[in-house]
Amino acid sequence: MTEAPSPTGYSVPPVERALKLLRYIGEGERARNLSVVSRDLGINRTTLIRLIHTLLDHRMIEELGDGAGYRLGAGMVSLGAQAIHSRDFVQVCQPVLRNLCRDTGMSAHLGVLEGRDIIYLGREAPNSHLVSNVRTGSRLLAHASSIGRAILAEFPDATLRQLFAGDEPEQATEKTPETIEAIIAQAHRDKAAGFAWSEGNYEPGIGSCAAAIFDHTGQAIAGLNVSGPEARFTGNDVALSDAVLTAARTASAELGYLDG
Repeated sequence: MTEAPSPTGYSVPPVERALKLLRYIGEGERARNLSVVSRDLGINRTTLIRLIHTLLDHRMIEELGDGAGYRLGAGMVSLGAQAIHSRDFVQVCQPVLRNLCRDTGMSAHLGVLEGRDIIYLGREAPNSHLVSNVRTGSRLLAHASSIGRAILAEFPDATLRQLFAGDEPEQATEKTPETIEAIIAQAHRDKAAGFAWSEGNYEPGIGSCAAAIFDHTGQAIAGLNVSGPEARFTGNDVALSDAVLTAARTASAELGYLDG
């Protein structure tokens, strides 16, 4: 296995080898047989032993008992957590909203779930009079808004029942689900589609499409959407839903989510 040259020409081979070994172990290989690891990674066995001991010293990997090999260590976990927490959520997602707004010509929004509501944390609007009235800080019903629906679609039924237990769900329009079971049925449809599609569901005359954003643990922590005149959402506009899904995947990847 030959090491590929760095595209910049500034690669440091020992660092490259250490990173290859960390990725190898991180992908589930326990590196029990060093001869096999040496062959798989194209690293000299003596060099490999030195790398392993260096990574052990810095707690980037840790040894499993009974000669079972190695796994990523506490030092690596801590380093990864620091990288994730150093990235401001809204700051990371804002360029994604900006690109989505540019590509679709519609307002793009970022929202998070708080209780039964969605709070909007970010917004990008096109240079057009046909823009959404939703502003940063706005609070909308989760089960009626597209971003809320996209997030709720990722929840187990039991969580939805717990969230909406007690008072009957509020109504935004006649299209808003009126019962917990109707909310669950809507969540199942949105989950199957991969996105939440609205044709005047929250506000007559306004359509939207939303998808969930996932963090590094695979949890749905937010959602983004585009919204505009309902006429643009009549029927199944695959290009529009694809643009929203691509934006959500990009935001998720920036937050450390590894899809599949």
